[in-house]
Amino acid sequence: MQTPTAATNDRAIRHIVEVAQFDRPWIEGLFARVARMRELPRGSDRLKGCILATLFYEPSTRTRLSFESAMHRLGGAVISTENAGEFSSAIKGETVEDTIRMIGGYADAVVIRHPEQGAAARAAAVADVPVLNGGDGPGEHPTQALLDLYTIMSEQGRIDGLKVALVGDLRFGRTARSLARLLTLTTGTEIIYVSPPAVPMGSDVQRAVAAAGVAQRSESDLSAVLPVADVVYQTRIQRERFATREEYEASRGVYVLNREAYTLMKPTATVLHPLPRVDEIATEVDDDPRSAYFRQAINGVYVRMALLDLLLGAD
Repeated sequence: MQTPTAATNDRAIRHIVEVAQFDRPWIEGLFARVARMRELPRGSDRLKGCILATLFYEPSTRTRLSFESAMHRLGGAVISTENAGEFSSAIKGETVEDTIRMIGGYADAVVIRHPEQGAAARAAAVADVPVLNGGDGPGEHPTQALLDLYTIMSEQGRIDGLKVALVGDLRFGRTARSLARLLTLTTGTEIIYVSPPAVPMGSDVQRAVAAAGVAQRSESDLSAVLPVADVVYQTRIQRERFATREEYEASRGVYVLNREAYTLMKPTATVLHPLPRVDEIATEVDDDPRSAYFRQAINGVYVRMALLDLLLGAD
């Protein structure tokens, strides 16, 4: 697949596979479309007659359901397999490529989540219909990054000139990796990496951020970062990505956002989390206006509506 590195207009992108496809004008155009999606009446028929297939080889709640909700809200239909690794022909040895070729005859677009990095690009390379990456192992999660940046704009009123702290599992956390890459399209931004020693941000992402001229630094002391951060992007330490239980236990619980931590933060700060959370954000701060993670999850429906409308709509 030849992925466009610069989206000169809405129609320049056929698949949503990686953040490197996007440029600033495309992002701004997408966010304008999101605003239009929010204004659509219930019962819209913009994508009437279109079918979305959600093909998930890994568990998902928010990504799968928000995509399916988005399609239904646009008047389309959904076919789905939630655990494709067990309940599809993958268990018989069918390749991702063959599966996508087949599903392309059943649906007008496919959302795929797969445990292998690069699986979405492999799918897009052979697909006759648009493919959207719903997360490929420790690789990327571009639609999550888009809704994260949209939420930052909604909460902060801007996406430029912000200090953004990425906290937690930055080695395996595809959401943090994708957001860091997307932040390279902003100006005056500083990215601060806060992670346990075992799960630092990958050098590939740091090279991409440096090449874009965006300021970045690593900091082990979260309490030193909270007073200066405009956005705190907390992530879960992902047990399923660690080789041993001991490695996982050494990293979990290092950085926790609770009422005490919130006292260190700016009154205008925004706390995000791609969810699900375990114990890295205490429930006692859920009602704090700075806690935007549930609003962030709801934004996912409208951002994914905009993406489906862009890829499948008539205008």
